[in-house]
Amino acid sequence: MTPLPTEKVSHSRHNTLRTAKMKVQNMTFKEGQEFKIRLKPKDDCNSFAINIGHDSDNIAMHFNPRFDAEGETNTIVFNSLSGGCWGDEHRIPDFPFARGEECKFYINFNYEQFYIKLPDGTMTNFPNRLGDVKYQFFSVSGDAKIVGIKIK
Repeated sequence: MTPLPTEKVSHSRHNTLRTAKMKVQNMTFKEGQEFKIRLKPKDDCNSFAINIGHDSDNIAMHFNPRFDAEGETNTIVFNSLSGGCWGDEHRIPDFPFARGEECKFYINFNYEQFYIKLPDGTMTNFPNRLGDVKYQFFSVSGDAKIVGIKIK
């Protein structure tokens, strides 16, 4: 895994620019593996985003919990980016995140779906619109601090 320097990347369907806090390329996250993410939203967090895909223009899963951002409160927005073009946003009403509190969640996937176990144990899913069984790009942006990541 190769961490890259901070750079501007687009993370929203509305093309809002945010600073990537962490970007990893050349990692291996394959079908059947589990990706564990521990993070702590800042006390004044508006939103954060987790992206998994091939590169910053081809994101299979954009996971964007919004405390208070882009006109939405306490909503998780999913999307995908293919060739630099965003797909249709998918929203879920569950919001088990709290500002200033560390949390962990798990991501698994196959060629059809991403499966996400949220911090409260709730399971949700999002279509694997790129349809691949291996991804090598991961990024985090927004108002949260990464505590740890693990792929097993």
